[in-house]
Amino acid sequence: MLNWQSSPLTGIGFLGMVIGGVLILGLILGIVTYLIYFERKIIGWMQLRIGPNRVGPFGLMQSIADVLKLLIKEDIVPENADRSLFLLAPIIAFVPSFMVLALIPFTATHVFTSNTQVGLLLYLALSSITILGIVLGGWASNNKYSLLGGMRSAAQMVSYEIPLGMSVIGVVLLTGSLNLNTIVVAQSRHIWYIIPQIVGFIIFMIAGLAELNRTPFDLPEAESELVAGYFTEYSGFRFAFFMLTEYVYVFALCALATTLFLGGWSGPFLPSWIWFAIKTSACIFFIFWVRATMPRIRGDQLMGFAWKVLIPVALANLIVTAGVALL
Repeated sequence: MLNWQSSPLTGIGFLGMVIGGVLILGLILGIVTYLIYFERKIIGWMQLRIGPNRVGPFGLMQSIADVLKLLIKEDIVPENADRSLFLLAPIIAFVPSFMVLALIPFTATHVFTSNTQVGLLLYLALSSITILGIVLGGWASNNKYSLLGGMRSAAQMVSYEIPLGMSVIGVVLLTGSLNLNTIVVAQSRHIWYIIPQIVGFIIFMIAGLAELNRTPFDLPEAESELVAGYFTEYSGFRFAFFMLTEYVYVFALCALATTLFLGGWSGPFLPSWIWFAIKTSACIFFIFWVRATMPRIRGDQLMGFAWKVLIPVALANLIVTAGVALL
């Protein structure tokens, strides 16, 4: 705001912001499209299956074909659904997932990204809005499976938001800043925070999987129990919005983990964006690996693990980190 007071936003500046946003959106859509492809190929490889191999060379066009199929399918609104909320819910879920990407420093030069002093706090605040879209979608569908999925997701995300937030406070204590770029620079000068904050990193990844409703924490959309959970009644491009939200958050969460614990864009010899891509890809591969190997846990195990294990361990890690920082 202080910068805008000294140099007000001009038409050219606004146009640049719009162009930057469109470019980032296009880039993210491409990344998400092939995240789905690589997830299917990786899981197929781990489970001795082939995976997509028909549409295009090596099946590379399969995800694009799936997206086109969803876009041309009929958009059905259930007769007894709350129409306005039903139509609005996928947008409420997706928009925050795209907004948080503006806070991640992908490179040292901050191309198309923000360098705000409270970037980490903004990320946590924006990402928590998505739960509203999920709950509204489940409730507005007027379907018992959707409602159960929405309620499960709300309980799960509220529970795991606490250890997720606590796991990153240790990084803030070590750096003394909520600026994500400052956190990366501090690691480039000393060591990656995954070493002194290995407990925080483990908690972050576990809580992040639960936040994403990913295996083994995919109870809100458990196919064997709830058909598809909160988006059971959705079809066509609105169904695609929910799927897009999930995979954008997979990328965003891994990008945040890279920024906080793996040194972000810092590294020798290679350009900064390549280092960032390598580290983020490693985190994404881990998430896919977990889905290929872990079974879904029960609901009571899910909630008990958050409140009885993750939160006490996160508190202990926070106390130890605060003591070390004080000394």
